[in-house]
Amino acid sequence: MTRSEGFSIYWHTFTHTLHGMLEKPMWMMLLVSLCLMSTVYANRTVWDLPVAVIDQDHSSASRLLTRDLDATSKITTVAYDSIPAARRDLGERKLFAVVIMPIDLEKKILAGEDIVIPVYGDATNRLANGQIQQDVVAAYQSLLSQYNTQTLLASGFSTRQANVLLQPMVGQTLDLFNPGISFAAIIFPGLLVMLLQHSLLIASVRVNITMKSAPEGKPALPAFFGALSALVPIWLFLSIVLFVLWPWVLGYRQTASIPEIIALTFPFVLAVLGVGKFVTECLRSVEMIYLTLSFITMPVFYLSGTIWPLQAQPGWVRVVSSLLPSTWATKAIAGVNQMGLPFSEVGGDVIVLLLLCIGYTLAGIGLGILRDSGKLHSLLHRKKPLKND
Repeated sequence: MTRSEGFSIYWHTFTHTLHGMLEKPMWMMLLVSLCLMSTVYANRTVWDLPVAVIDQDHSSASRLLTRDLDATSKITTVAYDSIPAARRDLGERKLFAVVIMPIDLEKKILAGEDIVIPVYGDATNRLANGQIQQDVVAAYQSLLSQYNTQTLLASGFSTRQANVLLQPMVGQTLDLFNPGISFAAIIFPGLLVMLLQHSLLIASVRVNITMKSAPEGKPALPAFFGALSALVPIWLFLSIVLFVLWPWVLGYRQTASIPEIIALTFPFVLAVLGVGKFVTECLRSVEMIYLTLSFITMPVFYLSGTIWPLQAQPGWVRVVSSLLPSTWATKAIAGVNQMGLPFSEVGGDVIVLLLLCIGYTLAGIGLGILRDSGKLHSLLHRKKPLKND
């Protein structure tokens, strides 16, 4: 086959596959699923969580603590008269926590005695529970600071002296690195990368199977590359929509330009295409491939480091995680687009993605040659020679 013939086959297969993908754009379902899944992060953070407050003290201290809790952005206080009613609503998920102001709260504060403020939280929702814990502690510290200030002023201290005694060091937080990042902004890039990876894996596997089952026989190598490369422009377009347009619609902070997003997504797409080739040659069954992909999506999401830090994972888990394109793509795209890192800082991640592309592609081609030649079957079913008595 001459070079011109190979290019002609490549170009014909590329345009034919691309036309088919555009004529029946099933890949647009990705955008529909994205809209449904990501709307839960539309508010970017949680606030005004209903929290029951049962005031058994009815003192100025309990009322002040209730006002401080209600003044926080995360909590909206709801007055309850009885503990059973509050705990019942907590079990029915009408409340996120129950705070009880104990009897003699103010007297114990003035006497300097130990105080226990019971708080019942819904620990099944870790994000909301953690936010409420922080606000309850902050409100209690604010209450103690006010009472201690009054005590010092009544003892003859000046306002400045009281402030120095209660707060000798004043801390100030400056948003120098990654300002304004919320929990949703951390999860969002990983979710988008997983959607891209899963949809592209399904599409690439489908193309591989279609090409291998062609009625005219096994196609030439340029035809394979032409069919697979037709997926690249579509998923680059999807990356612009997912990493640029949709976060802008939801109001998320972005620091990367469109060329940088494309430069980060292109090696990721190539790596996923390599994985698709390897998976196809390993299973070679449409049912087995789709069943496998449906079961590994969520584990791969957890292994990517989005939910749990990679550094906190066991060593063998990190090895498996490092073999997944989504791990490196999430790290690179989130670093440049959300954390404001320069492109040069994620150059190593881009190189790893290209190496994964080469490794998985060569492994898939090699495995396909072994399976087509029958050598793999003979290796797996080789009988051991019988020993002579």
